[in-house]
Amino acid sequence: MDFAKLTHARYSCRSYRPDPVPEEMVQKVLEAAAAAPTAVNRQPFRILVIGTKGREAELGRIYARDWFVQPPLILCICVETEAAWRRRQDGKSYGDVDAAIAFDHLILAATELGLGTCWIAAFDPAAAREVLALPEGVEPLVFTPLGFAADAPVERKRKSVGELLRYERW
Repeated sequence: MDFAKLTHARYSCRSYRPDPVPEEMVQKVLEAAAAAPTAVNRQPFRILVIGTKGREAELGRIYARDWFVQPPLILCICVETEAAWRRRQDGKSYGDVDAAIAFDHLILAATELGLGTCWIAAFDPAAAREVLALPEGVEPLVFTPLGFAADAPVERKRKSVGELLRYERW
C-alpha cells in the first residue's frame, strides 16, 4: 500500500474479532515502532504487549469500553521520563513526542497488515499504573487494542490542508 493510501486507510476501530494475531504480525508492528525517529535517538519509551483473555475486568479499569478488550492484545506505550532528551533552552522534555511518533509508526504498520487499532488517551492513569505494575518514572502515554476489525471505517471529516497551514508567520 502506498503511503498516502495507508494514511487514509487508518481509522479508529471500535469493534474487534477475537481471532489471534499471528506473532509475525505483532513483531512487524513492534519493529515499526522501534524504527521511529526520536530526539537524540534516545528511544525513551517502552511498549507493553498485554493479552486480554481472562483479564477483561482488570483491563476494563484502565478504559471502560467493552471493545477495548475484544481483541486478543492491547498495546501500551510508556515514557521513561528520565531517559527523554530535554531541550537545553527551556527544559522541555521530548519523551511524549518521541513515544507518540513511535506509536504512530506502530499504528500505521498495523493498518498496512490489515489490523485494527484505536488511539486511546482517555484512560485512567492511576488504574493503568496499578494494573500494569509500572515503576516510578515510567508514565503510560497511550493505548491501542490490536486485532482484526469487526467493523468498517466510516467517513470522517477532516480539516483541509489550507485550514491547517500558515506560511512564514502565524
